[in-house]
Amino acid sequence: MVDRRLLALVGPTASGKSHAGLLLAEDLDGEIVSVDSMVVYRGMDVGTAKPTTSERARILHHMIDVADPSEPFSVMRFQQEARAAVRRIEGHGRRVLLVGGSGLYLRAVVDDLEFPGTDPATRGELEREAELVGASPLYDRLSALDPVAAGKIEPANVRRTIRALEVAAITGRPFSDHATAWGRYAPDRLRAAGVRIERGPMMDRIRTRVTTMLEAGWLEEVQGLEERGFGRWLTATQAIGYAELVRHLRGELTLDEATTIILRRTGNLARRQMAWFERDPRIRWFDVGAGGAMEALDDMRVYLEAG
Repeated sequence: MVDRRLLALVGPTASGKSHAGLLLAEDLDGEIVSVDSMVVYRGMDVGTAKPTTSERARILHHMIDVADPSEPFSVMRFQQEARAAVRRIEGHGRRVLLVGGSGLYLRAVVDDLEFPGTDPATRGELEREAELVGASPLYDRLSALDPVAAGKIEPANVRRTIRALEVAAITGRPFSDHATAWGRYAPDRLRAAGVRIERGPMMDRIRTRVTTMLEAGWLEEVQGLEERGFGRWLTATQAIGYAELVRHLRGELTLDEATTIILRRTGNLARRQMAWFERDPRIRWFDVGAGGAMEALDDMRVYLEAG
């Protein structure tokens, strides 16, 4: 929960948010809190288009390089650390500018979303029960305990059924109780500018970005992570680009094949990001072309400074 309305610049991957955010933060006398799920990891620099050392010296950035790859990093941990950063920035009398492409991370900072933890023992017991008796008895139990949650879960979806039962067991409250805030978008919490690009120019920018990253040493970065023992984590989590380049280094894909998959997955990511953001009525959209966010910089500056 935040004490004042936060400012944000959001949009899909490769839309030019990082550079535009840097300039906006300077104008606002602010600091940037990243709302991106991958820049939190140390050593994943080129492939996440992480702000450079000089950019981070120019404007303070928070929630970057806070965990090692493969280190457990949940949205609940992000919420706690990002909100602490917001309090520090505001305590210094400066503005906060949230910048990034994760709608979930944005809302975790801004809104009263709850992220119940997990209990391995409880989850393990439920998983063993599911293996013995199947999905139906567990779903029937959830229906009796929490019909609202059950109504939003397919009866055959064992994973989600187990999660709902686990949360109820460890919190003593129905799973659906934790979801009540998801449909609330309090206007006094956020003033956000959103970058919107049509599919064609978006894919052109993604292709240019992937080519630039490869030329900047992305493959060498992945090789270094593999040598440090993080390759298995990268492929298990299917981190976009990193997973494909690990497979290339292992001889499973040619570089062209890896690049084709990276482009497709990145385009799909951009589509999912927009679907998340478009549900938030607090975002004012700025339509741009091949030039990305910089095309609307002046208009976005006026809009955010009014907040």
